[in-house]
Amino acid sequence: MVIYMSRYFGVDYYPEHWPRERWEEDARLMEKMGIGLVRMAEFAWAQLEPAAGIYDFDWLDEAIATLARHNIRTILGTPTAAPPAWLIQMYPESLPMDKSGVRQSFGGRHHCCHSNPALRRRIRLLVTAMAKHYGQCKDVTGWQIDNELGNSHDELCFCPSCTDAFQTWLTNKYGDIQTLNAAWGTAFWSQKYDDFSQIPAPMLNVTAHNPSLLLDWRRFCSDLIVHFQHAQAEILRQHCPGQFLTHNMMGYADKVNYFHLARDLDFVSQDQYPYYQEDGKTFRNMENLSSALELIRGAKQKNFWVMEQQAGPAGWQCFGPTPAPGQLYLWTCHSIAHGADTVLWFRWRTCTFGTEQYWHGILPHNGTPGGRYQELQRAISDLTPVMEKIQGLGSGAETAILYSYDQNSALKIHPCHPSLEYRQQVQILYGGLYRRNVMVDFIPESVDFSSYKLLIAPLLTLVTPELCDKLKDYVHGGGTLLLTARSGVHDETGKCISNGDLPHGLSSLCGLIVEDYSTIYDGPVSINWQDHGISHGSYFCDRIVPNRCRTLACYDNGPFAETSALTMNSFGKGRVFYLGTFLEQTGSDILAEILLAASGVESVGDTPDGVELCMRSGPDGDYIFVLNHTNHTVPYTPPADWTPLLHAESELAPYGVHIYLRPHDIHPV
Repeated sequence: MVIYMSRYFGVDYYPEHWPRERWEEDARLMEKMGIGLVRMAEFAWAQLEPAAGIYDFDWLDEAIATLARHNIRTILGTPTAAPPAWLIQMYPESLPMDKSGVRQSFGGRHHCCHSNPALRRRIRLLVTAMAKHYGQCKDVTGWQIDNELGNSHDELCFCPSCTDAFQTWLTNKYGDIQTLNAAWGTAFWSQKYDDFSQIPAPMLNVTAHNPSLLLDWRRFCSDLIVHFQHAQAEILRQHCPGQFLTHNMMGYADKVNYFHLARDLDFVSQDQYPYYQEDGKTFRNMENLSSALELIRGAKQKNFWVMEQQAGPAGWQCFGPTPAPGQLYLWTCHSIAHGADTVLWFRWRTCTFGTEQYWHGILPHNGTPGGRYQELQRAISDLTPVMEKIQGLGSGAETAILYSYDQNSALKIHPCHPSLEYRQQVQILYGGLYRRNVMVDFIPESVDFSSYKLLIAPLLTLVTPELCDKLKDYVHGGGTLLLTARSGVHDETGKCISNGDLPHGLSSLCGLIVEDYSTIYDGPVSINWQDHGISHGSYFCDRIVPNRCRTLACYDNGPFAETSALTMNSFGKGRVFYLGTFLEQTGSDILAEILLAASGVESVGDTPDGVELCMRSGPDGDYIFVLNHTNHTVPYTPPADWTPLLHAESELAPYGVHIYLRPHDIHPV
């Protein structure tokens, strides 16, 4: 679907929170600011359907028309993340059940069971009514389906409806119960099933559930959410021709496979909050935020929108720090630099009631424009000419990280060490590249690897013969591959593989055998990188026995002292590196230098600490974003052949941004 955009900046707006006599003033201020888009209605089910089958679209019609008079177009959210009280009263079984068997109560959001037939029916009726009403509305440009699917749950639902759906899912996957018993190894602890109806949802039990059951349960839950979205997408496609479909994702959230969720969408969106308060932690690591944006860009291997970009202090009962002057501008540029083609800020005005009354927007509680309004107004003015040039331009990355929701699930089930986390290790390996200003794509296992010089495949715990062959073909054809400890351990069902040496299916590729392994609890092991210095490994280490490979680093101590920690093997035209432990920042930096030298991948350029270079590559050259994430002035002089597009001073102000065009025949030093 071709989408013709005239505006690149917007806000999330909640007219139902404010008197109608204020709407015109809001629209006027938005137009003055340069806003061209709003997202509305994603939590307004009770206002749109105040009683079962009684629809009230008049207020939303008026809000859309008011905004349109000020040249602002609307993105509608389907409000299915917040079922109203009357629905819960009619269908109490639609409330989710926790793993203890306790029904959750009304309130909050996503208080619903995604498999419940009554809820699905009410959603189908509501979305159909909305689609028929707004599908031909020229002032509605597209739809966001639901909101942050999977984000509001620590766990999903374990109710009888979900158990039945899980059993049906398993029946469709395995065909007969004997095949499932063999795949799961149900001979253990007398867990053999005679019928799919005997298989439970993994609620609380005395000890622990079969790991294969847990792995399939996580896959089922993801598929359930994908289908939940698909049912709405089908309705919107039927009645809303010419209007786009998207969904706002949450970076590393892992309840649903974003690669699968993206299939029904024209493009994906991200909710990006650099500073917010949650569980006593304030998140402000731009390195990890960058990697989250790369992951979202990878969901469809194309650019994305930011549907919620932080616009002020953020949080619920507690909230994070107030962004310093310049940070909102910087964060907007940061999202754009990593692939955002449109940015909407959350939210327009800070609400005076409800859970998010201290999740601040562009306007404060009193609705009077201030510093945040002026800063983002300047951002729109400065960046719109740049946005017109870079729409649709990709990263130009020569490096990819193989990201897998299945591998993440497998490690959650069998982490081996309580502190070993898939996301953490992905971010550590990404960090060594980030600090060298190397562009990185996140890709699923299903795509072609051959366009990348360097492929990083961390914690490839689950392997299939097809994946192993694909990796061998990639390296044989000239690619450089990094594998880590805990690779080639399980088959796709989660069972340990027994027919061969570790890493199974990959041992010949790596030119080694993993003879033994150990968790690490008594402090990190020291790694000697020969000419590159010393670093440390944590959580886990392999005892590597080389046969054809070359040792590049060794353990200095620990259970496998003086044995290989990092190896390199030539295979066909390419090379494969095997890392037998898990690194911290120093080790990640050393490893990145080794991998870049071996693969020939180039950095965008060098910068002082705290300054990021990011690139969007087009036919006329590379658009280089220089982002100062520090609170102090930093000298910066670009190469002479770079053409300044935005801010070309000899230094970067605190939280400052420069943008340049680098012709394609100019390479970084």
